[in-house]
Amino acid sequence: MSASQTTLPPPAESPLSRLGSYLPGLLLLLGVGLLGKLLEQTINGYCKAHRIPFPNIEYVLWAILIGLVLANAFRIPKAFQAGIGTYDFFLKIGVVLLGARFVMGDVFKLGGISLVLVVLEIAGSLTVMLLLGKAFGLKPKLASLLAVGTAVCGVSAIIAAQGAIEAEDEDSTLAIAAILALGAVALFLFPLVGHALHMGDRAFGLWSGLAVDNTAESIAAGAMYSDQAGKIAVLVKSTRNAMIGFVVLGFAIHWSRLGMAKAVEHRASFLLKKFPKFVLGFLALSLLLSAHAFSKEQVTVLGNLSRWAFLLTFAGVGLRMNFRELFRQGARPFLVGALGEVLIAFLTLGLVMGANRIWGI
Repeated sequence: MSASQTTLPPPAESPLSRLGSYLPGLLLLLGVGLLGKLLEQTINGYCKAHRIPFPNIEYVLWAILIGLVLANAFRIPKAFQAGIGTYDFFLKIGVVLLGARFVMGDVFKLGGISLVLVVLEIAGSLTVMLLLGKAFGLKPKLASLLAVGTAVCGVSAIIAAQGAIEAEDEDSTLAIAAILALGAVALFLFPLVGHALHMGDRAFGLWSGLAVDNTAESIAAGAMYSDQAGKIAVLVKSTRNAMIGFVVLGFAIHWSRLGMAKAVEHRASFLLKKFPKFVLGFLALSLLLSAHAFSKEQVTVLGNLSRWAFLLTFAGVGLRMNFRELFRQGARPFLVGALGEVLIAFLTLGLVMGANRIWGI
C-alpha cells in the first residue's frame, strides 16, 4: 500500500470529551428525578395541609411518568442517549449501596426462601414461554430468547444469551422490545394488583422480585408499593439475577448439541463471566454491616446515596420507554410475551402465597 493510501487511525477520545458526551443525558436524568421528587413533596404536602384525599405518590412514580411523557411526546435528541443509557450503571450502584441496609441474617433467611422460589419460577417460566413460542410458531431461537429474558433478568439475559446461542440480531431486537413493553405494563399493574389483594410489603416485594423481568422495573414496582417492598424486591431480584449464568449455559449447550451454536469449552469460566458482579458488591456491604463496620451515621449516608442512585435509575426507566419504537417490531412476540407474563404472574403469585403460608413472610 502506498503512502498516499495509508489511512491514519482516528485520534483517541480524551476522557474530558467522553464525559462531555454523557453530560446532557446525565443532566436530563437528574432534572427528571429532581422534578419527580419536587412533585412528590409539593403535591403530597399540599393535599395533606388542605386535607384533600389523594394517594401518597412517591418520587419513583413521578420520575417514571415524567420520563415517559418526554420520551413519547417529544423526540429526544441523540446527544442525550449516551447519558440516559447510564441509568443501568446507577441501578447497579443503588443495589450495591442498598446492601448496607441488610444484615446477613436477613439475607440468608430471605435469600434462602428466594432461592427456592426462584428455581421454581425459572423452571415454570422457561416451560411456559417455550410452549407458547412453539404453539404460536415463533422461530425457536426467538422463543429461547423470550424464555431466558422472562425467566431471569429481562434485557440483560437476552443480550447474554444472544451470543451464547448465536441468535440473529432481529430475534434479539424483537425479544428485547417485547420484554421492555411488558415490563412497562407490569411496572404500573403490579402495585394496583398488590393493593387490591391487600398484600403485605414483604409478600409484594417477593412477588415483584420474582415476576417482573427487568431489574429496574422490578425494583421500581416494589419501591412504588413501599420502601420495605422495594428492599425485598432488590434482594429477591438479585437472587434471580445470580442464576443467569446457569440458564444461559443450559441454552448454549442445547443449541451447540443441535449444531447451531459453538460449543462451550470452559463451563466454570462461562458461569463466572455471566455472573452479575454487582450482586457480590451488595453481599460485601451487607457483610460489613453485619460486622458493625459502619456507624449509624454512615449507614444513613449510604442509604441516602442509594436513593440518589435509584432517583437517576427511575428517571431513566421512563426516558427509555418509547412505545412507538417498541411496537414497530411485530405482534406475535408481544402476544406470546403477554400471555406468558400473565401465566407467570399467576404462577409466582401462587408461589408467594404458598411461601407466606409456610414461612410466614
